[in-house]
Amino acid sequence: MRIYNKIVHKEKRRELRKKQTPAENKLWNEIRNKKTGFMFYRQYSVDKYILDFYCPSVKLAIEFDGPYHKDIEQKEYDKIRTELLNDLKIEVIRFTNQTVITNIEEVLNSIKNHAAKLLQS
Repeated sequence: MRIYNKIVHKEKRRELRKKQTPAENKLWNEIRNKKTGFMFYRQYSVDKYILDFYCPSVKLAIEFDGPYHKDIEQKEYDKIRTELLNDLKIEVIRFTNQTVITNIEEVLNSIKNHAAKLLQS
C-alpha cells in the first residue's frame, strides 16, 4: 500500500505550496535544491498527513508551529501525528514561525545537525 504522496492529497499539497506562510517561504528558500546538502520536499504527504518539509533520504520531517498549535486539541492532534510518523521511523523537528523569521541560522544549523545525525544512524 502506498503511503507517500498519495494521489488523493495531490491537490491539497499543491494548494498548500501556493499558500506558504512567510516563515515557510523563508525556510524553503534556504533548504531548496540541496542547499543544506540534503534534498527536501515541501508539502510532502505521508499516510494521511501532509508534512511542511520532508527529506526522504534521512527520514526527517520539519514542521512549523503557528499560534493555533498552542490549542489543546491541536497539541493532541500533533502528538498523534508525530507518534505515527515516529512509528514509520520518521523523525520530526518543530520550529515556531517566529523562530524561523528571527533566527534562520539557528534553524538551519539544527536541521543540518539532525539530518547529519540521522545519516550516520
